[in-house]
Amino acid sequence: MVELKKTRVGFGHGLVDAGRKSEKVVVLVGDLRDSTNVNFFAEEFPQRFIEVGIAEQNMANVAAGLSLVGKIPFFTTYGAFATCRCLDMLRVTICYSNLNVKIGGAHGGISVGPDGATHQALEEISILRSLPNMKVIVPCDYYETRKATLASIDIKGPVYIRFGRENVPVVTGEKTPFEFGKGALYRDGGDVAILACGVMLYEALAAADELQRDGIDARIINIHTVKPIDEDIIIKAASECGAIVTAEEHQVYGGFGSAVAEVIVKNSPVPMEFVGIQDSFGRSGQPEELMQTYHLKAVDIIKAAMKVLGRK
Repeated sequence: MVELKKTRVGFGHGLVDAGRKSEKVVVLVGDLRDSTNVNFFAEEFPQRFIEVGIAEQNMANVAAGLSLVGKIPFFTTYGAFATCRCLDMLRVTICYSNLNVKIGGAHGGISVGPDGATHQALEEISILRSLPNMKVIVPCDYYETRKATLASIDIKGPVYIRFGRENVPVVTGEKTPFEFGKGALYRDGGDVAILACGVMLYEALAAADELQRDGIDARIINIHTVKPIDEDIIIKAASECGAIVTAEEHQVYGGFGSAVAEVIVKNSPVPMEFVGIQDSFGRSGQPEELMQTYHLKAVDIIKAAMKVLGRK
């Protein structure tokens, strides 16, 4: 049986780890204490917890001010609100001055489920990676989210951490290394390289098992840091495999796949296929149902792999 855990719980536990490590850590939330699991931090460090209410733009500015007096603020809300609603504050107040603000973007991706299109953050990677000084992390599971959250307090400047709502398969463990800015090889292979971020790493690994049965060796790489992206591991995969598939729970336009393509086209052009949301809004439904409807499953990665191999 595959172990299932919520990435948002990993974020909440990571905040507690960060709070224990540094007294400078302060957490702000926009009326979503339990939904984002910042309740863990609030219970242990009530004097360092601020409930801002449904005022996300104000929350971003308060976090900016706290960073200017030496604090390490995390402001947390749904990713759709943290980016689209707060874009001007992120761009002008936080990124322009390279302030040491961390952002927890909850409910990322289509797998939010019944909350529907307004709450399904499908564009934030595209938006945030275009902002100078912003760093973007998309962890794959509970443990990686927890480690990324703790690691972010040692990264200078603004950092965005994307995590989801539902239980997702556990791919890593307590001792699995996490290095900011570095991709990780999870399975070697020379026929096609499948690069994934977030929950799509599990689907990529499942796809590799099926491809292996057909005699196709797929290399699986976890790119948890979308910005700054690990160019070396991408270039190596392109040159050695000669075919690339990217997998993301996000719009294909301007997202993770586009970031990989930018590296490849400059250094080692090879055929590519992109698995992700194909220029559409989400809708309400059960998480697994939506992942199937929007073609974000292992079977879809397999189809993309076969297609790109035909162009190799």
